[in-house]
Amino acid sequence: MEEINGQEIGEKVVRVLKTIYDPEIPVDIYELGLIYDVMVSTDADVKILMTLTSPNCPVAETLPVEVEEKVKSLKEVNDAEVEITFDPPWNKDLMSEEAKLELGML
Repeated sequence: MEEINGQEIGEKVVRVLKTIYDPEIPVDIYELGLIYDVMVSTDADVKILMTLTSPNCPVAETLPVEVEEKVKSLKEVNDAEVEITFDPPWNKDLMSEEAKLELGML
């Protein structure tokens, strides 16, 4: 049986997350700081802890599903689950320098 390389899978998951954009902000969800954690189990199950820019976010229903589906599409991933949290609540300080630059905040 092939050994699971959690680090490698995690990096691939992050690459996929960088292809998913918040519909209201032209920055990907990873650079926006919406992804709090990516955990990879020894069975190649991926759990993503993420938040939304607000609890009333228009994509609150669809964005987590899109994240799950795109992560599950990676051949190395056995299964994926997204957990939404608002603790801590998202704020612009969580954005990467790149995202702030993109949005003219620097």
